[in-house]
Amino acid sequence: MFAHLTLNWQFFAGAAAIAVIAYLLGSINFAIITTKIKAHEDIRDYGSGNAGMTNVLRTQGKGPAAIVTVGDFLKGVFAVGIGYLIALWLMGPDSFRFGGYIGCLFVILGHLFPVFYQFKGGKGILAAAGSILLLDPFVFLAVFGTFLIVVLCSKIVSLASLSAAVVFPIAMFLLRWLQHSPDFVFEGIFAVVIAALIIFMHRQNINRLVHGTENKFGKKKQG
Repeated sequence: MFAHLTLNWQFFAGAAAIAVIAYLLGSINFAIITTKIKAHEDIRDYGSGNAGMTNVLRTQGKGPAAIVTVGDFLKGVFAVGIGYLIALWLMGPDSFRFGGYIGCLFVILGHLFPVFYQFKGGKGILAAAGSILLLDPFVFLAVFGTFLIVVLCSKIVSLASLSAAVVFPIAMFLLRWLQHSPDFVFEGIFAVVIAALIIFMHRQNINRLVHGTENKFGKKKQG
């Protein structure tokens, strides 16, 4: 599929449009917005300082956390969906999945480094999950299943998120290989890039996990 991409002005215009739209969509941070509406404060001044669902749950409660979960998940879905539509419109049918991957990457980058909030955002788990659901539901099931099992066993959200990030490229590569996809190497590499971004954003959590100081699910304060 990707070997047959037509690299003309329409392709580059479409890729640029997807990247910009997905990035701006990712930059809409529901953790920051929800906390400002509820508490008139910045979530990044609370708890762990992370602009994400887990910090909202610990500091603001279940209602705001549910809003953040839905909002951040859906922006991942919409970014990939928009990528598909623009690819079909401007880039041609062979670029359909490529457009989705561009949408996935840039919505996550927008969430991590939002232009609207001084480039200080969340860690990208929910935006990535929504994107993966639209890219491949079977890979999503493998990733979500891993997250669910680890979080139920360990009660540590960051450990579950890191485990899911590791499983993502493995599941993507194996599934595409079993499907005899000619693009399994590209898609596997793409998944590695996304996983690496998420793992990098969890570097402080990794340090706490190593030292046994990471908080478990349900605690109000994260060290």
